[in-house]
Amino acid sequence: MRPSFRHLDGLHPAIDPCGWLIVSLLLVIPFLGCLDRAAMAGDDDLRVLVWNVWRGGNEVDRGPEKIKAVVEATRPDLVLLQESYDVDGERPTLGRWIATGLGWHAHQSESPHLCVLSPTPFDATFFHDPWHGVGVRIEDDRGRAFVAWSIWLDYRAYVTYALRDDPSITDEALLKLESETSDRLREVTALLTDVEAVSKDDPAIPTLVGGDFNCPSHLDWTVDTARMYRHRRNLDLPVSGAMSAAGFVDAFRALHPDPIQHPGITWSPMFREKADGTVQAFDRIDRLYVRNPRRGEWSLHPVAAMVLPDGWEDERIPVRSRVFPSDHAAVVVDFEWRRASAVEEAPATLVEDDATPGT
Repeated sequence: MRPSFRHLDGLHPAIDPCGWLIVSLLLVIPFLGCLDRAAMAGDDDLRVLVWNVWRGGNEVDRGPEKIKAVVEATRPDLVLLQESYDVDGERPTLGRWIATGLGWHAHQSESPHLCVLSPTPFDATFFHDPWHGVGVRIEDDRGRAFVAWSIWLDYRAYVTYALRDDPSITDEALLKLESETSDRLREVTALLTDVEAVSKDDPAIPTLVGGDFNCPSHLDWTVDTARMYRHRRNLDLPVSGAMSAAGFVDAFRALHPDPIQHPGITWSPMFREKADGTVQAFDRIDRLYVRNPRRGEWSLHPVAAMVLPDGWEDERIPVRSRVFPSDHAAVVVDFEWRRASAVEEAPATLVEDDATPGT
């Protein structure tokens, strides 16, 4: 049985910043599930947190503090944030504020909401578009380097809503939502152009691309899920298809290939129905992709993945009083560094079959 946290609202003004940090950690930890790093291989692991933090945390009471508490409790090596906006109009953008508080490094550049955080300094920073992509290069003290991008795509014409609202809609009309009604396909194509340019300059290191794609994956819209879920089709969705065609592996789905057993829903743990009673159209729209070099000394391989929160709060709790502070679930992926020789010896279990999308 989960406790109700609504009674804490009146305590907020009386709790000093240090005290609130302790309270925040106590509140959010029950929603974080199993995040034990002891099972990982020490220096050979890399934990990545991908999270759309919903308007800088401004929509929930003490939202920035709760978000910071989640980051601390998760203990990531890299954070890819979306909607890292100004906090209450008086503090710097959320990502920069968290980085300052933790003694970390942040890259947001001129983006109004995309941010990359890490306790490790950046060797280089990259800028694709204010709304759609910022990136960094990180190299650790063992000479293992990677490039990571925080991204966001057009939210309009969400295909899962379209299918919910019109079950008779054609497959052709659904696909046009991705390529014509919204700019998602155009945006991911432009993003990949810049990602490729950076990779060509540094071809021997892995690349990570993570964020809010605002659309489901073709790996989740399959024959089986169409039978199980009301708002799914067996459809070759183009945005995730573009990532796959560019050589990227969906880290969560590589580890959890069955979308029925492990749906990985990220939209939305906050809102299960609209004000008019319309049921939410749930889907996995926040994702992390990895691409390893064809020739390089080191590569990154996903070994564990989950979404947070582990359990959803009672929807009768007012939004401003929620403990988990975002309308998007967060994605946490643990990677293992492997040398080229180890990769050659390891079984190839993380390769997607591009010839049979959606299966």
